[in-house]
Amino acid sequence: MGPATVSRDRFDYTEAVAESWKSQMLLNLVKIRYGDAPVFLDVGQVVAGYSMQRTLSASANAFNTQGFSPGTTIGALGLGAEGHFNDSPTITYTPLAGENFARQMMMPIPPSAILNVIQAGFPVNAVFRLAVQAVNGVDNRRVRLDYVRPASPEFYILVRDLARLQDAGDIGARVDRADKDEKLTLVFRPKLSAVEESAVLDIAKILGLDPGAREFRVVYGSVAANDKEIALLTRSMVEVLTDLSSVIAVPEVHVTERRVQPRPVSDPGPGAPVPPLIRIASSVDRPSDAFVAVPYRGYWFFIDDRDVASKHLLSSIMFLFTFVQTGTKDAAPILTIPTTR
Repeated sequence: MGPATVSRDRFDYTEAVAESWKSQMLLNLVKIRYGDAPVFLDVGQVVAGYSMQRTLSASANAFNTQGFSPGTTIGALGLGAEGHFNDSPTITYTPLAGENFARQMMMPIPPSAILNVIQAGFPVNAVFRLAVQAVNGVDNRRVRLDYVRPASPEFYILVRDLARLQDAGDIGARVDRADKDEKLTLVFRPKLSAVEESAVLDIAKILGLDPGAREFRVVYGSVAANDKEIALLTRSMVEVLTDLSSVIAVPEVHVTERRVQPRPVSDPGPGAPVPPLIRIASSVDRPSDAFVAVPYRGYWFFIDDRDVASKHLLSSIMFLFTFVQTGTKDAAPILTIPTTR
């Protein structure tokens, strides 16, 4: 029985954990929108225990009787079967809380994580808009609980040109490690087409870089030390979640009753207003075609299953959580699993 359960359990539990993670993340975004404190609960261990007991019995007897028919032999035959099946999974949950978790949520995301995510193929414009607050002093949109400050106009031109280079395969990252130190380098391909060369010159002008250089050291900070350095002022996970929650389309009645702030207007971009990174809608009834949906304060908040960009964005937050190591280092609970024979 054991081997036959492996494939089923692995995929079923994987699906269940993934769905619960999506629901938990969406619910926490909605709670932040309303000023509630987010709460994260991690699935620590999943132990599926099965047992099966089968019993088969048979009996037979024969005897003589001296009743109405002397010498007659009377026989009896009995059969019995019994079976028991028991499925008792043990699942442990680890609350992500305490001082360690709070510090990690408020710590800036390492610049190496930004480069790794970009190198892995995530769109550079989405990564910078989501996780970078400023590049060489060029500010991204700044979102707080009580106000929103638009981004510098040059910021959206910068991420547009970086995306153009990424789509052409003309941008890359290199991480050199020596002992515990690491050196981060952003590299542009030496030979570029006219379009990509124009994008590089625009980037150099916006960031104050040497237009003839093709390799730039990447550091954490607000201001670069020279024209061959890119200073990334990265956001914390709290800032990332606050930014995403600000664009949730809440019910108008909640805005009228002053239960929540109205959604801020979009930033003016190069040629058109900048669309939000994620679209989270609300409705009275549960949506029938949702990627993920959660109930909150009498309404359903959801991401449409046909909104591919929002689905990818929600999933990418998982990688950022991994990079900042939001899990605690506490010892896992010891489980004692009984066995049956």
